[in-house]
Amino acid sequence: AREAATLPLSTRVLLKRREVTEVEQELQSQREEFRQRMKRLAQRREQLARKKEQHRDVVLKFDGFLKASAAGRERALRRAGEERARALARGAEAARLRRELEGLLRHRERLARRLRSLRRFGDYLRDALARMGQFQDMPAVLAHFGVLAGARAALAQEAEAGEERLAQSRARLQRYEEETSTELLGTRNELAQLHTRLEAAQQDVLQWESCWVQVQSTATQKSLLLGQIKLAVLNLFQLSTAQLRIPMDVALEDSQAQLDVVLLCMRALADICVTSMHPPRHKGARLSWGQE
Repeated sequence: AREAATLPLSTRVLLKRREVTEVEQELQSQREEFRQRMKRLAQRREQLARKKEQHRDVVLKFDGFLKASAAGRERALRRAGEERARALARGAEAARLRRELEGLLRHRERLARRLRSLRRFGDYLRDALARMGQFQDMPAVLAHFGVLAGARAALAQEAEAGEERLAQSRARLQRYEEETSTELLGTRNELAQLHTRLEAAQQDVLQWESCWVQVQSTATQKSLLLGQIKLAVLNLFQLSTAQLRIPMDVALEDSQAQLDVVLLCMRALADICVTSMHPPRHKGARLSWGQE
């Protein structure tokens, strides 16, 4: 700094200009570097935006693919379920047709056995017709047997009606038995409840009888004690009135009045005792009966 101060002014100005130029160049280079960095950053942002857009497109396409796959899978599952339902329906229909065919075959076999079993009756009818000569042709025989068959059908219908009435009677009997069983069960339950209540009542009766016996015993004791108290009051009453020579018209059963008289006598005797221990100052003072 001292050396710069000793330099001429023009030299110092040149040095300052050089320093300023160097600073400006450095600043320019920094600006250029900053501009390059900003440019690269903008390019990077553009690349990121493009990648983001591409990623979003890929995500949208993948979502569309997933939705399409889910829809296709759902359609496939629905078609499979429909095919399975149709297969089950066809299987059920085939089983029903198979059972129906088996039933028809069994029915045909029964009809064939019935036809074979009735064939001898036809032979018998033809032989009978040939021997009897009553009927001239088969239609007459068939008409006669038609009448017989009608009568048999009427009898069968009547028997069926009788069976139906019997079945109804059995059903009514069964309902009656069920109702009777239900009522009997209810009665048994009610009887069990009544029995339980009876046992509880018997227990209560025993408890109350015990309490009544105890109350009677207590009442007897109280009565004896009351009799003793009345007798003692009567003795005290008679003793007090006899000693003090007090005429009293009190009934023997009136223990309360007797006790009142005894108390009055005891108070009078207490006053007498007090007077004898502390004689009165006035000669004319005397104790009159019944005054306190």
